[in-house]
Amino acid sequence: MNENIISNYAKLKSSLFYLPLFLLISIVVFLYIQNALNVEAYTQIQKNYFFFFNSKLSQLPSIQYNLTQLGDVLIIFSLLSIFIIYAPKMWESLISASLVSALLSGLLKALFAVPRPAETLDNKSFVIIGKACSGYSSLPSGHSITVFTTLTILLFGFMPKELKFKILWCFLAIITGLIIVSTRVGVGAHYPLDVIVGSIIGYISGLIGIFINQKYSIWTWIGNRKYYPVFIVLFLVCCCLLVNKLIGDNLIIYYLSLTSLITSLYITTNVQIKKQIKFKSLRMDSELS
Repeated sequence: MNENIISNYAKLKSSLFYLPLFLLISIVVFLYIQNALNVEAYTQIQKNYFFFFNSKLSQLPSIQYNLTQLGDVLIIFSLLSIFIIYAPKMWESLISASLVSALLSGLLKALFAVPRPAETLDNKSFVIIGKACSGYSSLPSGHSITVFTTLTILLFGFMPKELKFKILWCFLAIITGLIIVSTRVGVGAHYPLDVIVGSIIGYISGLIGIFINQKYSIWTWIGNRKYYPVFIVLFLVCCCLLVNKLIGDNLIIYYLSLTSLITSLYITTNVQIKKQIKFKSLRMDSELS
């Protein structure tokens, strides 16, 4: 699995940036034509679309609230924790990509300072699922960036060899991503364009992370089993954080993340124990001889 991921990442070209950059430019041009390159106009031209999608999507509150948690780094990383063992190369790129996405998210949110729907709209005029998100950090959607950053890493890492399967794989990844990020509108946290821009930024972040990892061997230690004790501690900390979340919200997605973490914790601990036993056995044999 790890070798296939290494091979897939090595095939990627910089031309993959063309489409997302074109989409971002198209959005800027669209906003310019609509005279919506200022904060007030940006939110105003989306109000009707926001109300429409929010009313439709919020009819499935439990699904929306569970799926939107996948934009939380703790949740989505916990679900993928098993790949630290079987596909560390994927995690090397994921860490680099996540750092890039966090930087871009923070900078762009501060730069645009767009108020969230709950900050300026009457909260009774739309559906809010969970805690209301307020403040001036609507553009871009951080959850959408996280989701598409992660999906981009998975998309190219596990890309099939045959063309027909490549097309199907890309289609499924994009549709899955759009379904997940649309929940940000469904729970009343973001405007539609916040989500679209966030998704594009996430895709770009994922690609940058892969290319950074191709050029610089920053995280190669992840695949070294001698560092498993570090991951064991991290898994335990994440388990505690997830249990704390479960106490607050009894969500299915938290149980799934916790199950994945416990599985990863069991495997890494088992490997570490076997390593210690083997080390002690070799040491005893050496002393006896």
